[in-house]
Amino acid sequence: MKPLTLYPAIDLKDGACVRLKRGDMDEVTIYEQDPARQAQTFQAAGSTWLHVVDLNGAFAGRPVNHLAVQSILQSVKIPVQLGGGIRDMAGIAAWLEAGISRVILGSAAVKNPILVHQACKSFPGRIAVGIDARENFVATEGWAETSTLAAPDLARRFQDAGVSAIIYTDIARDGMLTGLNLDQTVTLAQSVSIPIIASGGVGSLDDLHALRAAAASAPGIEGVIIGRALYDGTLALHAALALLNG
Repeated sequence: MKPLTLYPAIDLKDGACVRLKRGDMDEVTIYEQDPARQAQTFQAAGSTWLHVVDLNGAFAGRPVNHLAVQSILQSVKIPVQLGGGIRDMAGIAAWLEAGISRVILGSAAVKNPILVHQACKSFPGRIAVGIDARENFVATEGWAETSTLAAPDLARRFQDAGVSAIIYTDIARDGMLTGLNLDQTVTLAQSVSIPIIASGGVGSLDDLHALRAAAASAPGIEGVIIGRALYDGTLALHAALALLNG
């Protein structure tokens, strides 16, 4: 089986590294006041990517945690993908110039799909789309709003745009350690030829075994984002990396 990429998650709220439950800003656990130190820990353990989200930015519609993101970029050498509050070409360009390897467009992908096409053309291979779904319908504005658009339908809009990856998150599972929504992840992977990164709910090695099995029937699945399980210690990073690379 092909290796899958593990993306440890660093979610930023008010400058600190946190995790939410189901995207609820009132259900927050602070794990590390120094995001750069957390990034260094993930890098030292063998991670080859980092997944960073500006939670305040996602709700505000503009980047908020600039200093925390910059501190992460200065502290590690591995590539970083960033989402949250990036809604225009100027913002995309600024972060790519600052050292972000891949920008994730979420709400902007729903509300301004032309931006995705323009960004992919201007920055080939450096634009990802974040599809966050509640009961398979796409949510926006930091998950505060739910659209009538189904996740696969949104994905198909960008089939030929040059998107480097789609990050699919099941909001109901995010931060709950109850396992990925593999059925919808597989459906999405079979709907488009864009690589899919699974997210939301990984709690154990069993969940990663299940993901590897699913990826056998849906080769478009490229990787997985893991957050709370790493912070709570229900999943050891070195063990997860070994399984996904094996």
